[in-house]
Amino acid sequence: MIPTAPALLLQLDILEMVVHSGPLQQAVLAVLVCFSLFSWTVVFSKWSGLRAARDANRRFLRAFRKANGFDAIVAASEQFRPSPLVAVFDFGYEEVERQMKTRQGVSNTTSIERTLQLGISEEIAKLERNMNWLATTASVTPFIGLFGTVLGIIRSFHDLGQQGSASLRVVAPGISEALLVTAAGLAAAIPAAIFYNHFGHAIKEMGARLDDFSLEFMNMAERSRGE
Repeated sequence: MIPTAPALLLQLDILEMVVHSGPLQQAVLAVLVCFSLFSWTVVFSKWSGLRAARDANRRFLRAFRKANGFDAIVAASEQFRPSPLVAVFDFGYEEVERQMKTRQGVSNTTSIERTLQLGISEEIAKLERNMNWLATTASVTPFIGLFGTVLGIIRSFHDLGQQGSASLRVVAPGISEALLVTAAGLAAAIPAAIFYNHFGHAIKEMGARLDDFSLEFMNMAERSRGE
């Protein structure tokens, strides 16, 4: 799509402001661009990972509920490997197998519950990986942008004092260049804050699903003890 004339002029104006801004402002802009690029990398990676995890969870849970016992689930679990539920199942199943070998049956359900909770904690920690970067970007980049703006305004007033002119034509370009850094900080912070809250809610919801699954696992373990 070919940009319209006003949009093209705006792009050229922004590029011109970046080129004519001071070295400190350009350094601040470079820092903000790095924050923004990395946060968007985290967003796309997290979006893809959570979607794959949800789909695998749904398919594995369907197979788990149809299975007659642990052996059938173990045989089918490999095809659902991206699922956090599979990882939690592996934790619980290893404890069940350990008790079956040493005690010839499932006798300590408390130990299984603790093992499942360890699995859930580990999976939640994996899902929350790099979330701190989104939080940092959302909270820090507006202040970095403000810092760049303050530097730009100081530079504008310094130039104004040297030229001895108080006209708007003299001071306006410097101030607009300074405000561009604040806009860049907000452009980096706003998406990071939105996706941090979105992913936080999704991870919290998935954590609840993992807790529910641990109850279903315990029900199956109880049934296997009664057999």
